[in-house]
Amino acid sequence: MTGAERREQLIQIGRALFAEKGFDGTSVEEIAASAKVSKPVVYEHFGGKEGIYAVVIDREMQRLLTLVTQALSASHALVKLERAALALLQYIEESSEGFRILVRDSHAASGTGTFASLISDIASQVEDVLADEFKERGYDPKLAPMYAQMLVGMTALTGQWWLDVRKPRREEVAAHLVNLSWNGLTGLDPNPQLTAATRGLVLSPPPDARPARPAERDSKEQDKARERDLKEQEKLQREQQKAREREQKEREKAREREQKEQEKLQREQQKAREREQKEREKAREREQKEREKAREREQKEQEKAQREQQKALERQARQASKTAGPDRADGS
Repeated sequence: MTGAERREQLIQIGRALFAEKGFDGTSVEEIAASAKVSKPVVYEHFGGKEGIYAVVIDREMQRLLTLVTQALSASHALVKLERAALALLQYIEESSEGFRILVRDSHAASGTGTFASLISDIASQVEDVLADEFKERGYDPKLAPMYAQMLVGMTALTGQWWLDVRKPRREEVAAHLVNLSWNGLTGLDPNPQLTAATRGLVLSPPPDARPARPAERDSKEQDKARERDLKEQEKLQREQQKAREREQKEREKAREREQKEQEKLQREQQKAREREQKEREKAREREQKEREKAREREQKEQEKAQREQQKALERQARQASKTAGPDRADGS
């Protein structure tokens, strides 16, 4: 192995260890053991782990800055914003170890350290873009630095969150970032999408002459496996969601059928009550008619009896009159 190849090997091993354990958690002994060399070889090339760390940091910052600079070369402000967000997410996706190194010992909001200085450099570039936009729209360009820090800080913190969760996919995350920063809370688009000028864009990282290492290939294979697992999980989640939706629809249909049955039963019960009411009313009417007929019959019987009594009285009177007539004749 040539001196340049050994140097590159130590850089890549140090990069992986720094990403996993941080600067303080990584020792020269570990770097040497992983490279299967003695500690003096590490000191000979870099003077210690600090030298390796400095090279790693410089490469990662240069890589990210190059991607962001490419993104900000677009003509339209919206496209610049989209591509800048996409550039950070692309860097996180393609250089996860590098991003972990940049943010491990320095929070984006701390204002100090490597990552903070990197964010400041990016914000300076965004500041120039915002200043021009502010002038065109009649806003005070002196406010551009503050707004640049807001935009870059929001994007960087979102990137730190996405580093671990990795969903939704990076274009969707970028679309939502731009949705909030471009439209504001009061004008959020419920289904944001990147413009056609940005959709599907993959920025070119700076040239890297180092040979591909087996560890890198393994890492890529692991990333692909994670992506496949993630896709399978997302597919399973979609299927479960569809199953839940089907079950929900079935429950709703069952409730509708049950409600219709209840309504039908209520209608039938109402009709039965109405029929019973009508039957009772008819029965009352029949009883009323029967009572009226009985009264009429009774009245007729009484009238008949009265006529019979009247006739009897009249007969008695006539009989008495006939009896009284001969008696008067005899007396005269």
